Amino acid sequence: MNTSTERRYTGRDPASFGFEQILYHKEGGVATVAFNRPQALNAVNYPLLAESSVAFQDAAWDDTIAVVVLTGAGERAFCTGADMKEQQSFIERPRDYWKWMGAFIEAHEKLRNIGKPTIARLNGIVVGGGNEFNLSCDLAIAADDIYIRQVGATHGSVAAAGATQWLPLIVGERRAREILFLNEEISAAKALEWGLVNQVVPRAQLDAAVSAMAAKLAAKFPEILRYTKQQTNFWKDFSWHLTVGHARDWLSVHNASPETWEGVSAFRERRRPDHAALRRRVAEDDAPEYHWGPPTQTCPHCGATGLPTKFSHCGVCGMALEGPVVSQDE
Repeated sequence: MNTSTERRYTGRDPASFGFEQILYHKEGGVATVAFNRPQALNAVNYPLLAESSVAFQDAAWDDTIAVVVLTGAGERAFCTGADMKEQQSFIERPRDYWKWMGAFIEAHEKLRNIGKPTIARLNGIVVGGGNEFNLSCDLAIAADDIYIRQVGATHGSVAAAGATQWLPLIVGERRAREILFLNEEISAAKALEWGLVNQVVPRAQLDAAVSAMAAKLAAKFPEILRYTKQQTNFWKDFSWHLTVGHARDWLSVHNASPETWEGVSAFRERRRPDHAALRRRVAEDDAPEYHWGPPTQTCPHCGATGLPTKFSHCGVCGMALEGPVVSQDE
């Protein structure tokens, strides 16, 4: 075969992709991917996840790239997890959350299996799914004024795509439970003490610190480093692949549950979730899993089925669900 005509698996000019949700840059053997939604604190939506996967694949194939840096645009946030405005639509169509979660999983798979060392450049707050992207990277350097926080138990979700699997490996069992149960801010200093990051530097020195670490990583044999990365991925991969498929389905099925509904509604209405009301409902309600009771009523007037037990009137014909049936001819 003429090697001059063989297809070469290699990287492309970052500008050729026309990305809109991320910034992609290559220079001096370093590929930098930045979540580019600063107006939304770099929250991830489906287009951002899709573009990130493409960039990670390109960086993996580009033999001129030795190190990949993941960061966020601006100075306020590295990443704050899922875009809550987009998530609101999944309340109505939980099956679409399953599709979104597939893109989230794919982006992590591409990043974790990129074959090159990755550095999380934590330039701002790191929240929820944003911390899962931090955990997907091999190393992390943080500005000294940032914080890390998981928020699922407070805002109606479960950190089941990275944080629940990997935090126990990185910070230990008790600290992982503290982070995931209490949802309190972890300062940069505490993140360093607990092993969530490798370095903390003044904000003005963040780029220099990232460049210095990237230079050290580039001065290593690439194949040996790739295999070392593969081996050290073992426990992350093991816990991830045993559980993330279950998480995808569970989160999708429960995406219209009263707890998730309350969390999303509180975000939309700019208020704190009413956790006490949910707990009272669990204690007092025979079926707290449903908004208006199990869908077991049948309308005696029009025959509509699947009506919630707490409905006093039919949602189809509007007639009362109790009392004698009134003929339409009367």
